[in-house]
Amino acid sequence: MNKFILRGFGRYAPERVMTNFDLEKIIDTSDEWITTRTGIKQRHVVAEGETASDMAFEAGKKALADAGMEASELTHIVVGTFTPDSMIPSTACRVQQKFGIKGQMCVDVAAACSGFLYSLETARGYLALKPDSKILLITSEVITPRLNFEDRTSCILFGDAAGAVVLTGGDAEARPNVLDVILAADGDLGDLLTVNGGGSGCNYKKGDVVGDEYFVKMNGREIFKHAVRKMTSISEELLEKHGIDKKDIDVFLPHQANYRIIDAIGRKFEIPAEKVFVNIDRYANTSAASIPVALSEAVETKFINPGDLVLLTSFGGGFTWGAALIQF
Repeated sequence: MNKFILRGFGRYAPERVMTNFDLEKIIDTSDEWITTRTGIKQRHVVAEGETASDMAFEAGKKALADAGMEASELTHIVVGTFTPDSMIPSTACRVQQKFGIKGQMCVDVAAACSGFLYSLETARGYLALKPDSKILLITSEVITPRLNFEDRTSCILFGDAAGAVVLTGGDAEARPNVLDVILAADGDLGDLLTVNGGGSGCNYKKGDVVGDEYFVKMNGREIFKHAVRKMTSISEELLEKHGIDKKDIDVFLPHQANYRIIDAIGRKFEIPAEKVFVNIDRYANTSAASIPVALSEAVETKFINPGDLVLLTSFGGGFTWGAALIQF
């Protein structure tokens, strides 16, 4: 059987922090309104000119250092993002360029907030085909420039960040081992969360004014219901597949979209609050970067310890969703 070992973890968030009190100055909202509805207190915002590949590079450097590896050892670079630097070249190629290396396979994966789990399964596929692979997997999102700050229901929810892991093969005793990943999608629900502007279905001509379609548009109420149901059901499916009882989960680490969603899933899944990792208060929803940023923090702060069985789950635009089990 193949082993899929997480050798290193890294994260990066821009220096600039925007608090709820900062948002009070530009939109009709309040710290109390945002906090009670989302659990968010602040979010990180990219500097002028800072790109997804810039953040990915910083997170990737930390993951490689944590793994004790050099960039030149890599065989693949996988970047999960819905906010790439450009349509061409890929953000993964930009990251490769920043590392000053050549020859690796580079690819972007687009699955919105499920981007880390989709990228993880993509990387596991490469590793299964070529067990000697050394893969840098990064998810990086520059979301704040894609927010409509006249829409207080969506602009309060998101922040910018990047998270990274290094994935390699290993022997039977190596840890942390990615035991399994399962994924799903339902394109019929895709219009509930969109960023259409710039795609081939919503082209711009030179001189056109950028419209609302360029920015995140979402039906929060409907997304909430689907997110809770789908993340709960796919997590249950994964545990049932492996004959694992919910009580055997040591740490539950869900996508950090909204504290109410996290709390609802935890209650439905019957996982005690002390086993649920939460950092949405400091980062907001960083889409594909959410889970690896949280993983990096959870490992660093020893919320996750050797021997722990960790359950991840995510839900994002598409709609896409998934779950993963990692044995630390």
